[in-house]
Parts: sequence; structure tokens; C-alpha cells
Amino acid sequence: MRRFRQVDVFGQEPCTGNPVAVVLDAEGLDDEALRRFSVWSNLSECTFVLPPTDPGADYRMRIFSLSTELPFAGHPTLGTARAWLDAGGSPATPGVVVQECGAGLVPVRIEGDRLAFSAPDRLRSGPVEPDLLSALTEILGVERDRVVDAEWLDNGPGWVGVLLDHADAVLALRPEASPAGGPWAIGVIGAHAADADTAYEVRAFFTEDDGLLREDPVTGSLNAAAAQWLVGSGRAATPYVAAQGTAMGRLGRVHVGGDDEGIWISGRADVVLSGRAALSQRGPSPA
Repeated sequence: MRRFRQVDVFGQEPCTGNPVAVVLDAEGLDDEALRRFSVWSNLSECTFVLPPTDPGADYRMRIFSLSTELPFAGHPTLGTARAWLDAGGSPATPGVVVQECGAGLVPVRIEGDRLAFSAPDRLRSGPVEPDLLSALTEILGVERDRVVDAEWLDNGPGWVGVLLDHADAVLALRPEASPAGGPWAIGVIGAHAADADTAYEVRAFFTEDDGLLREDPVTGSLNAAAAQWLVGSGRAATPYVAAQGTAMGRLGRVHVGGDDEGIWISGRADVVLSGRAALSQRGPSPA
């Protein structure tokens, strides 16, 4: 039996954001066991905490999106840090948890009831190819003249960002459930009116092995790369707050800040479930 936490991340209050399953003490488990448990958890991501291999890290984390391992993801970063702290973890540097993952070392600041991670550098940036943009607009079911711009926002999960002309256009999207091609990781962003409580509306759509398009309730990695794009292009200035999950009945709030070290993404991370999980090495792979 291994220590387990389920953490709600980026919600305005518990159970309004995006949950992540966190298995602490994951030493000795092989990749198949990790994948099997992640699929069973049926959440957008599941993480596993291991001893660090880098002396500068407090712990190492592996991230699975169902059966696919990711080098980096945002809400699992904050959720895992909260689970580790809740389980008695004490960072070597007071106030900052240093997390090792496939993307390297990611510092996580402890800011009261919020945690904040440093946005990693993008693995791919720049404009989206015209043929790809045409495919994306067809999947999203949006008119081309509503697209303001598009940019690669890949900091690990492979996001492609599409900026629409208004937040209402983002909320109105009804994308195709089984798009051809792929795999897809599509982030859609639109600005709210100047007097709104939040600056941007964000939605994230992705495919898994079955080819079906799913929506992620609140997505830290996408918001991190989107902030780098929006701030870098002069469209936004920090600090600002983005809303996500609205179309799914969630109350996701992603706080975006900036300093000399770059972009910081913060939000609540609330432990909702705490206990122990039975994981074994053996057993059939999930169908």
C-alpha cells in the first residue's frame, strides 16, 4: 500500500478545478504498473513521486496522461507539490519546492493558499502552418475570420494555440468528437471584455489513443505557454487571471504573473482525498 492523494487544482474552491491523482512512494513500480494505475484513475493526469536523481530537486515526478507519459504538465506540477507537502515533505529551500520531471527542474513557490510554478521554455514555438490551421478550424467548427492568430505552444504536451477574437467565441465551440489525423493538443484562447472579472477564456482539447477528442478542465501547461505568447507579443501584461473549465461547469482560475525570472502560473491546490493505494507490478494491461 502506498500513500495517495487526490488534489483539486486551479479551482476557486475545492472540487471546482481539475483533479490529479498522486501516488507517493512510487519506488519499485515498473512502467506497466504506472500506466495501468493511471488508466484506472480515469483522470486527465496521474503522477508518481520518486527520489530525485538531481541533487537540486526535492523529489522526482513522472506524469501520465492515461497511458501516455508526459515530460511536463501544469496542474500535475502544482497538485504533486501540494500532495508532497501534505504528506510531510519539507523543501530544502524554504518556500520553494524544486520538482524534477522530464522537462528538468521546475521550481514551485509556496504563496499562501496558492502554489506557483515557473513556466518552462517552449520546445516549439512560432507560427502554425496554414494547412494545420485549416485542420484546426475545421475540428473546432469555427470560422477562419474569427481566428486572430495561431502559434505553437508546445512545452511538453504538444499544444498548438489558437487565438479567437472574443471569449464568447471560445465558449461557443463545439468541436468534432472524433477528428481525423492527430494526435491533437489544441488550446483555444479569447479575451474577455475589459470590465470582466477575468482577462481570458481558455479551453484545451486533446486526443488519447482512442482518437476521441476530450476537453481538459483546467490546464497549467497551456496557460503557461499561452502567457509567454500573449505577453511576448504585447497582447497581454501581467498580472492577469484566465478562466478555464467554464463550458464544463468548472470554476477554474489561473493566475498569471511575471518577474525577472519569467512567467509564473499559480492557483489553488486543495487535497480532497487522502489515503493509500494498492499498486502491484503484475497483472494484464488494460484493454
